[in-house]
Amino acid sequence: MAEKNDGRKNEKEKVHSGKGAGVKGRGASEKETNHYQNKYNKENREVAPGQKRERKQNVDKKQEKKQGGTAKKGVKPEKKQFNRNSKCPVSHLCGGCDFIDVPYTKQLMDKQEQLATLLKDYVQPEPIIGMTEPYHYRNKVNAAFGRDRNGNYISGIYEEASHNIIKTDSCFLENELADRIIVTIRGLLKSFKITTYSEQSGFGLLRHVMVRTGRISGQVMVVLVLTSPILPSKNNFVKALRAVHPEITTVVLNVNDKDTSMVLGERNITLYGPGFITDKLCGVEFMISPGSFYQVNPVQTEILYNTAISYAGLSGKELVLDAYCGIGTIGLIASAKAKEVIGVELNRMAVKDAIANAKKNGITNAKFYAGDAGEFMERYAADGKRPDVVFMDPPRSGSTEQFINSLLIAAPKKVVYVSCNPETLVRDLKLITKGGYKVERAVGVDQFPFTSHCEVCVQLRRK
Repeated sequence: MAEKNDGRKNEKEKVHSGKGAGVKGRGASEKETNHYQNKYNKENREVAPGQKRERKQNVDKKQEKKQGGTAKKGVKPEKKQFNRNSKCPVSHLCGGCDFIDVPYTKQLMDKQEQLATLLKDYVQPEPIIGMTEPYHYRNKVNAAFGRDRNGNYISGIYEEASHNIIKTDSCFLENELADRIIVTIRGLLKSFKITTYSEQSGFGLLRHVMVRTGRISGQVMVVLVLTSPILPSKNNFVKALRAVHPEITTVVLNVNDKDTSMVLGERNITLYGPGFITDKLCGVEFMISPGSFYQVNPVQTEILYNTAISYAGLSGKELVLDAYCGIGTIGLIASAKAKEVIGVELNRMAVKDAIANAKKNGITNAKFYAGDAGEFMERYAADGKRPDVVFMDPPRSGSTEQFINSLLIAAPKKVVYVSCNPETLVRDLKLITKGGYKVERAVGVDQFPFTSHCEVCVQLRRK
């Protein structure tokens, strides 16, 4: 599901870079652009000494998927030139917003053109759906912590293709409150004598801070990623943090003591509040824990999921299979219009979240199973069971031949494919259409403005 986009598992997350799709939505006005440019150019941003390790983006591939596919695979990024007039003074370093200086309407047109080229053998895509306000859309923010050459605490994002920390106090793509909370935490470190982790020496306590926000609920979760389960003066630290930011509803200590590129470890200790936040998506309430996968752009996610369910044309009589279901977002949202929903997901923790979310919302016609989607479909088809509609939302790498073969045996009337990587989508469409399906409709949804990434929703019908 597009949901896996941002983190079914713990990831070494990076704000996405990219290129890009008729145009719905509008670009930022000149007045807005000047406002942001003046604001960001005042900030002091530094680069910390690098640490020798594999690329930051060397992560679990299924996790990496839903942070937005990349238009080009296996291409080493070229050294970008510093643009003195850029809205963002570090855009040439971080690679998170390669198109920050391209007018938003132009970005959408480029993405539309790319989709039209890729899908030309199947369908003419409908106009891409862009954002009205394309800034600060990310509801989940990760910051790495370290020290600069003078020993000062810094926090920010990694330079592209490295572990050099670029000191950033704010970002055009990130939730503004989350950025302010991270800056506050950085300011508290010295007084609480909290050391930052060094990858070179292997010593230090604080590795990362993750902040997750609920767009509808307004709830805020702060996750302190430490190398130890012990945070000195933890109660006083939380008290000092909440004195500045009373909006924070929960604080979690996550233990990551491994030599790894992953942000989160496996153990969570709640320091304040319930240890999770909730938010609503398309009218369904979801519980979000530190490692839960939840789309990072909730505004566009509602559009994407409503489009997918609209493409399914549900009447209330259908058996729906939600493959690659994550925490159950598409399946649970679709359950109100279906007779029965079955969700399949490889990540067991995500399945537990899906079951809990169904119970929380009083949804009784949805069941979730842990397992490989391809193997499940194979068994399902062998048992003679035939879903009426299949939602498939695979990782960036796309679906598998095993799953597609089983899909063709099961022969549902409709397939709705939600893709975060148009290139692997086209590869899979070739197999599915050879198996007796016709692409009826397709539309791009711009989940990640100022990057190359674009989600695509495709409707297929059995001939």
